[in-house]
Amino acid sequence: MSTPPKKHNCPILDLFKGCGYSSSKPEQPSCGCGHGHDHGHAHSHEEATAPPADSQSAAGDAGQLGAEQALRADLEAFDKNPAEFMDRLPLKRTEQKGATAAALPIFSAEAIEKKAYVGARDELRTLFDNDEEQRATRAAFMANDQARNLVDSYVHTSPQSMQASGLMQARLSTTPWSDDYWGLYLGCLGKRYTDPGFPHSEDWLENYNYVQSRPASDIVSSGNAAAINNLSPSEKYDILVGDSSFSLTRQMWADGQSYHQQYGYVETWMGICHGWAPASYMMRRPVRAITLTAADGRTQLTFYPSDIKALASLLWAKGSPQVKFIGGRCNVANPERDEIGRVIAQDCFDTNPGTWHLAVVNQIAASKRGMVMDVTFDYQVWNQPTVGYRYNHFNPKTMTYQSSIAAAAVPRASFTNDKFAKYRSSSTASIIGIEMFVSYTVETAPSHSTTDSPADDAIQEVRYLYDLELDISGKIIGGEWRCKAHPDFLWTPPKGSQAQGSGPGVPKAAVVEQLINQASS
Repeated sequence: MSTPPKKHNCPILDLFKGCGYSSSKPEQPSCGCGHGHDHGHAHSHEEATAPPADSQSAAGDAGQLGAEQALRADLEAFDKNPAEFMDRLPLKRTEQKGATAAALPIFSAEAIEKKAYVGARDELRTLFDNDEEQRATRAAFMANDQARNLVDSYVHTSPQSMQASGLMQARLSTTPWSDDYWGLYLGCLGKRYTDPGFPHSEDWLENYNYVQSRPASDIVSSGNAAAINNLSPSEKYDILVGDSSFSLTRQMWADGQSYHQQYGYVETWMGICHGWAPASYMMRRPVRAITLTAADGRTQLTFYPSDIKALASLLWAKGSPQVKFIGGRCNVANPERDEIGRVIAQDCFDTNPGTWHLAVVNQIAASKRGMVMDVTFDYQVWNQPTVGYRYNHFNPKTMTYQSSIAAAAVPRASFTNDKFAKYRSSSTASIIGIEMFVSYTVETAPSHSTTDSPADDAIQEVRYLYDLELDISGKIIGGEWRCKAHPDFLWTPPKGSQAQGSGPGVPKAAVVEQLINQASS
């Protein structure tokens, strides 16, 4: 931890000469699902994949028999009762617990009953996808569902090419960092997360009243170092830059207040995970706490990795550039299904499994960079940054693992028990089964830990079953999911893009970048 000399010696303060602050509300909320576009910039930090292992199958020798028995049991269950099997949730496990347990931004029982997550997801997708083109009901690639429109390098288009290049498993060499989702009901970045008196109540008003009764300005005037240390990330930011109006902090609480005044409560799932997810791999990890002198020339402020991550997440929530996005736009709570449980409306078919497979392999393995995936299937808020993947081939007719493409692919004409036969593309020559395990970073609770490393991240892994449709040349042209709970959409900021932000509702991008520079060195 470094302590600078006394007065105005922090290079961050130089960024504020001539920079005024207004206490008026910006037009867009700073902690909701909206993206503001302001001036300023923050540089991205690209993360690369380690060279993937050269293996014919992602499953190792140990446990192979048990894994194949489990796969066969699942495929037989699907074959016996597709509609029932399609309703099952994918298998999920905790790959790494992380340093601090977090209450994930899960939807309440009432929100689940009302299917509030449908509208919430659609609100976010609306920011990315304005294509209202009519779409067919076949499981082929639609205009809004092209993997080449998402990935940095679109190199591999067939399972054969992927296997030959050793890309049946890959993992990012730099793990996207975990962070809180900074729920609006707790004040977003205004949450005094280590203050022993802070209520941490599900009632926004109780949390707000506590902070209002103990103004940050009074705490700073008292000179109480411990109390100053327990201030929220937004309060520390306002003090650092000399904003006596506490504009950023006021906006944090104002966003929740607007919901509370309208509905009498603030949903616990509302937060800025849409900012954390891209920030976690577009900006470097703050690895240590830093102590800086505030604009008043005397107040010492310690910014912990959690504080800096919070500001980075807010910056990307409010100042993200235009993102690359693929997937469906379904705002129907109960979309129509056929007799086997498959969604009929193409808008609600979401990401085609062929698109999904092409995107995962080409982005994580070939492009060596992450992306954000939707994992709302268990009612947790949906934006999670990917870490890696591994997959196996299986023959969908014999229901067995196969190491070669030739043995795994079933000619369409001989796949007599194909439940999705009427949906297959007329160009489909063969069908191959895929069992994919994909890992992604999840939230952790903020803390005053003075260090942060990949070992502190929380990572989960989920298993998806689907098949791929191959044309006569072996190229992937579509596919079908074997569960209705699967990634609805995928997105990422373009490589090298920068978040932009300034003003009362978003931290200045250059300041966030300076904090990360100092905390990551």
